[in-house]
This record gives sequence, C-alpha cells and structure tokens, in this order.
Amino acid sequence: MTAPALADYLDGAAALLRETAASDLDRPVAAAVAAISTALAAGKPLLVCGNGGSAADAMHIAGELVGRYRLERPGLKAIALGADAAVTTAWANDYAFETVFARQVEALGEAGGVVWAISTSGESENVVRALAAGRARAMTTVALTGAGGGRLAAHADVLIAVPARDTPRVQEVHTCLYHYICEQVERQIAARAAP
Repeated sequence: MTAPALADYLDGAAALLRETAASDLDRPVAAAVAAISTALAAGKPLLVCGNGGSAADAMHIAGELVGRYRLERPGLKAIALGADAAVTTAWANDYAFETVFARQVEALGEAGGVVWAISTSGESENVVRALAAGRARAMTTVALTGAGGGRLAAHADVLIAVPARDTPRVQEVHTCLYHYICEQVERQIAARAAP
C-alpha cells in the first residue's frame, strides 16, 4: 500500500476543515467562549481533560490560558487534569482510572466554573464521569468530540462535535477549534478588563 503524498494528506485535512466550517458550529463555539470567559473573569476554574492526544490538547489549552495566546494579560485559572502524574497515578492505582478526572473535578471544581472534556469518540469513561462530576458541582460542561459526541453528548451543556470519526483528522480540527476558542476567550477577558 502506497502512502499518500503530502499534498493529498493536506487536501484531506483542508476538506474536513471546510466541512467543519459549514457544519453550524458557530453557536456551540460561541457558547463555549461565553461560558469560559465568564468563569475565568470571575476567578472560577476552567478544568480541561482528555486521554492520550486529548490529554496533550488539554495541557496545550491550559498553557495558552495560564500563559498567553496573543495578548498580554494576567494569567487565567486553567488547569489540565491529568497533568499532575502523582495525583493521577495515585488515584488510578488506589481506586480506579475511570474516576481519576471526576476526583480532580471534585477537588478543584467550583460552582460557576467550567469543565471542558476532549474525546474524539466521546466514549471515554473517565471523561464522561468528569462532566457528570462538573454538573454535580454546578459547573458548565463543554465537550469537544468527533461526530455525534458519543456518551459525552448527554453530559455536555455545550457540544462541539467535529463531523468526522477518524481520530487523527478529528484531532487536527480540534486544534483549530481550541485555538480559536482561546483567542476569543482572551479577547473577551481583555475587553472586560479595559477601562
């Protein structure tokens, strides 16, 4: 089997980006931006979680918001769950990996904050439980998934579902979506702080 040429691969990515742009995600993305901006402006936490590549995305998002995306501004209270290996492995070893994010939401979550779960399938048990724990703490729940949203859809106040199921392709679009969200959140935070 011959590997596709780079141009073909990039054409496939561009085609999915165009399909995503036409898939009416404006409303849920705007809702996510509003919820995250409101929470962070009030000093409430944004807790982001996922497994594997989605865990790396969670850390990327937290890095952009604690640090900066484009604008100079104070740091924002964004935490990537699972980034603390001691907490994650202690809980997973002593209790269950399925509850590792829910436990961290229990410890770090606050009413008025946001839990943002990332899963290309929407089926990861520990991510589903994180959103359930967020709802139990009166937090807004956001899910970034592939087509349909999987089981996460039922636990999300805001569902942003890329219209594809191929994991690498979904992850490529996720990066574009969360970069856009970070940029918009940062702008809204800066606008609120302006005299």
